[in-house]
Amino acid sequence: MKNATVVRFLLLATLWGSSFTFIKMSLEGLTPSQLVLGRLVLGAVVLLAIAGIRKAPLPRSADLWGHVAAAALFGNVIPFLLLSYGEQTTGAGIAGVLVGATPLLTMTLAAVLLPAERVTSRKAVGLVAGFIGVVLVIGPWREAAGSLGGQLSCVGAALSYAAGFVYVRKYLSPRGLAPLSLAASQLVAAAVLQGLVTPFLAWDTPHFTTRVTLSIVVLGLFSTGLAYILYFSLIGEVGATTASAVNYVVPVAAVVISVLALGEPVTWNLLVGGLVVLVGMGYAENRVKQLRSVSGESAPAAAPAAGPQDEPVDTAREAGVSEGSR
Repeated sequence: MKNATVVRFLLLATLWGSSFTFIKMSLEGLTPSQLVLGRLVLGAVVLLAIAGIRKAPLPRSADLWGHVAAAALFGNVIPFLLLSYGEQTTGAGIAGVLVGATPLLTMTLAAVLLPAERVTSRKAVGLVAGFIGVVLVIGPWREAAGSLGGQLSCVGAALSYAAGFVYVRKYLSPRGLAPLSLAASQLVAAAVLQGLVTPFLAWDTPHFTTRVTLSIVVLGLFSTGLAYILYFSLIGEVGATTASAVNYVVPVAAVVISVLALGEPVTWNLLVGGLVVLVGMGYAENRVKQLRSVSGESAPAAAPAAGPQDEPVDTAREAGVSEGSR
């Protein structure tokens, strides 16, 4: 990768990895539902503005918007809420590592729900290893491990992300909707859905300190909004396989940033469990062979010119959009 591409790759990993810390900081003055509504509205505004500048059309049919709304429910609203509730009682670094298991859960759901997907021995071994890694991260044998409920909420967020990716692949990817159009419309739908449920969830008077305000602004504008554009730009430059390798850096960034910004402790089971999850994910995806294959191919010189928004993305394969989805 070129130096500029490497910088964008690391910036994306930082944006998605830092989102867990910004969630933790935002919760100092906002309820989970207020936090999620704020980040979704800010993210939607950013993507709508960019979609307007690039003239990326939004869906027009009610049927298509229905599928977008379902994808938004599983890919944004539910996981964002679960992460926000989970991080009330568990660490940002732990949350980042647990959500890092999203690609493994995506493979599992895809194998069950998509006829075209099949479970190979490689995937089975990787999935078992990943499950063991998740158990190690949670550390149920440790009394001081934090809230088991909070950690399970983070696992639930990863599962919801996975369901969202599988849904997009089955119902939206065949429609050929440009990635920017899909991302913008999905965040719009998510913001509307969250706006509808927020009055029925816990509500306290927001306490906007400088730290809380900066956290929700950065989380919404950058980690939720601009990160999507950065990700699709990377896909246009280096291809989907290489760009999706950011999944392996995000959990590391989440732990490092949570330690530096929040002073969270790093336990042996977090490090070992996180490593097991990443190794299991890499083995299941046959990542080394994929990257070698990509690095050995010469991309056409004109390929990046069309821009990432002109080519649909296999979203089930690129499960890293967990922060971003995240």
